[in-house]
Amino acid sequence: MADLLMPKLINLLSSLLQRVAESNDLNRSLHTQKLSVFNALIRPNISIQEYLERIFRYANCSPSCYVMAYVYLDRFVKKQPFLPINSYNVHRLLVTSVLVSIKFMDDM
Repeated sequence: MADLLMPKLINLLSSLLQRVAESNDLNRSLHTQKLSVFNALIRPNISIQEYLERIFRYANCSPSCYVMAYVYLDRFVKKQPFLPINSYNVHRLLVTSVLVSIKFMDDM
């Protein structure tokens, strides 16, 4: 059941993050945004969908971790409005939020 649920969850999460990143790329000049340690110098060659699939394949975490990772990203955006999710930081923010959610949800 989890294997059937996970691709749908990954598709949904990657679609949401892709739209947010593209919207922020178009609506805000990268020069007006604050830079952080999460920003890459160039856009990663791997898509958000492929990145999430790779995390799913190797992390072996529960589906709830992906939901919590999105909650963490949402909270981050609300607390740090000058650090929006964009195509330069989405991968690093995503892996960080998944890791934190794994530590909170799955580690015993």
